Amino acid sequence: MMEKRSALGRVELRHLRYFATVARELHFGRAARLLNMSQPPLSVQIRRLEEHLGVQLFVRASRGVELTAAGALLRDEVQGVFDRVNELLLRVRARAAGQTGSLRVGFVTPAAYGPMPEALALFRDACPDVELVLREMTTDAQLEELGQGSLDIGFVLPPVQRPDLAYEPLLSEPLILAMPGEGRARDDLEQAVPVSLRTMRDRPLVIFPRRHAPLLYDSIIALCQRAGYTPSIAQQAIEMQTIVSLVAAGIGIAIVPSSVRRMARHGVRYRRIRERSARIEMGLGWLASRDSSLLRRFRAAVHAAVARDPAPGS
Repeated sequence: MMEKRSALGRVELRHLRYFATVARELHFGRAARLLNMSQPPLSVQIRRLEEHLGVQLFVRASRGVELTAAGALLRDEVQGVFDRVNELLLRVRARAAGQTGSLRVGFVTPAAYGPMPEALALFRDACPDVELVLREMTTDAQLEELGQGSLDIGFVLPPVQRPDLAYEPLLSEPLILAMPGEGRARDDLEQAVPVSLRTMRDRPLVIFPRRHAPLLYDSIIALCQRAGYTPSIAQQAIEMQTIVSLVAAGIGIAIVPSSVRRMARHGVRYRRIRERSARIEMGLGWLASRDSSLLRRFRAAVHAAVARDPAPGS
């Protein structure tokens, strides 16, 4: 059994191509001319194929050749082999060009209300055969999984201070106030009178834990301190939906990226902040050593989406 496997392992695609041509022409001379080779080397290669397989494929005659039963079987099957090889090569080329495969994308909540939906639509139009696996995650969790290779790319909040990860900024947007009350149309944000954080100093704050978004946390605290007070933190939550829901429940106020106002939530009003507000950056992160055509096509779709629809209030 081991010897048979070894013999089969010596059969190459060129042997099958030679065989298929002879089997079609049933004449070594004509087959050789079609293969752009002389007849003696072709005969040697066919004989070598027969030796590898341990079977006779042709009955030789003075005017040409005839297929044996084994040869007829191989003739009927060999085209399927070529078809599968061609299909494999096309798939390999498509994968190398970033047209097929799968892409695991992480994202922070503001991305879902900012550039991500448009980016996904553009990417699906350009690469319909790529499977997208989307995971809502905090930035710190994304950076960990990007480093481990279990995530391909992510919408993250800086800083990205890992030398193994590449990062490029996408957009920046101001922070706005989310406060309890009857929600109004999001377009009213620009029309309504801005709110001074000084008037919110007695309201407890709902905020991200610092370990999950240190820059966002520090920017919010610094904004309150510039307004003259250190906020009392009523509750911490890692999901933006949870933060907004807690605001709707009257637990406190929250300071959030302006794109979050697209999260229509009954019982929440969004207002601009009168004091000079910080801006929060969002960008894309990925493992630098695993850049690919697929990642480059995805990043191009994201940048095109940002160009079409900049951050709200930016």
